[in-house]
Amino acid sequence: MSPHANEHSSDLEGGLIEVGEALHHLLTAAVRQQPREISLTAASTLATIERTGPRRVTDLAVTERITQPSMTALVTTLVRAGLAERRPDPQDQRVVLVALTPAGARYLLARRRAGAEAFARLVEKLPPADVAALRAAAPALRHLHDLDEEQRTRAVVGDP
Repeated sequence: MSPHANEHSSDLEGGLIEVGEALHHLLTAAVRQQPREISLTAASTLATIERTGPRRVTDLAVTERITQPSMTALVTTLVRAGLAERRPDPQDQRVVLVALTPAGARYLLARRRAGAEAFARLVEKLPPADVAALRAAAPALRHLHDLDEEQRTRAVVGDP
């Protein structure tokens, strides 16, 4: 085992698990606060399309870890709701891509804003020292989000 492996194990035992658990609990709270007009998988699919651009149904199914028939049904629901649209691939007219509509983009923005506002209301209830700690942690939290987005984008486009 490399010295870095032991160092990593020590870090996990030294509080990173506690941080991970706290973030996981916050994620669970965020999910509970979200509107339920569409499923979490549908919302995630819209966010994937927003992040990576129009995608094939098969690509979306792999990214969201659901079957292709389930993704086809989900896309049909999103299209009927006006949140996504099917369009031909400009590179290959035989291929259909799923794209975000302006209504889909507005939906995602509203969903994010509602979640942020719900957390802001909770943060307002904290003591000033905790609010300051969260403000100080905000750049690190954004960086974690960016790292996750990079990892998800690599998975979508097939990079290692």
